[in-house]
Amino acid sequence: MTGFVLRRCLQALLVLWVMSFVIYALIGLMPGDPLDVMIASNPGATPEVVAHLRAIYGLDQPMPVRYWHWLMDALRGDFGFSRTHSEPVLIVLAPALVQTCKLMLISFILSVVLAFVLGVAAARKPGGWVDGFVSLFAFAGISVPVFWLALILIIVFAVQLHWLPASGMGTVGDNGLIDQIRHLTLPVATLTLASTGQFTRYVRAAMIETMRMDFIRTARAKGLGEGRLVIRHALRNALIPVVTIMALSFGTLFSGALVTETMFAQWGMGKMIYDAILANDYNLALVGLLFATLITLLSNLIADLAYGWLDPRISLK
Repeated sequence: MTGFVLRRCLQALLVLWVMSFVIYALIGLMPGDPLDVMIASNPGATPEVVAHLRAIYGLDQPMPVRYWHWLMDALRGDFGFSRTHSEPVLIVLAPALVQTCKLMLISFILSVVLAFVLGVAAARKPGGWVDGFVSLFAFAGISVPVFWLALILIIVFAVQLHWLPASGMGTVGDNGLIDQIRHLTLPVATLTLASTGQFTRYVRAAMIETMRMDFIRTARAKGLGEGRLVIRHALRNALIPVVTIMALSFGTLFSGALVTETMFAQWGMGKMIYDAILANDYNLALVGLLFATLITLLSNLIADLAYGWLDPRISLK
């Protein structure tokens, strides 16, 4: 087990190094550079001043040289400054990361719980009315665009009923827990409904396949109770393919909820990365994308470790 984890960590470091070079090169291919906005706002800047600034920021050097300097600084813990925020990248990243953790973790946990409840209920009697209702709900959750769902929730609960705020991360002057929960309710509901449908389909399919296996029929013939049969035998075996989907989806949720964060004015990782790319904020965009890659790699590692716990026959060496 220890050797497996160490190998996966080394592989993760290699992937992060390759991704850092690819992302740095792609951002460098974008038209313009961080000084273009500064020069555009100061038309009186002479060519000599512009050349001097490019030399200070290292923009007059070839891309591989600039990347090497960035990599050496990053290994020392210096990820550079954000041009748009005039602060170190890690300081800018921290509040977006905290907001994303609150938003994504809550919605992910809720969607997983709902998916297991609905998927198991539908799989117990395939073709029944419960299965039909759950399948309809799952396909609706997959098919409905996230921005449309967010607009409907805003219209109903914020505009019509006035129960919840339409956007924002908190009321000015009110940092209480209740106020934060009220502002998180609609974006969490949007992400939960959008993710539950996909998870439910996989749980239902895996449970139906498992319930038809011989060991389930044998356990039922021996008189094992239905609840214990479903929870301790069928569900545990059905979790193996589902865990893979959920691990990959968690990495996507952590960095890709751009539409939801934009609709509800949430300053999270997705919105931060998007704004940084548009503003040619090289350092902030690069570190944000690398962090999203790291989360995806960690999710995959946790999923692999979960395989060994769910099925002792799987050996992690």
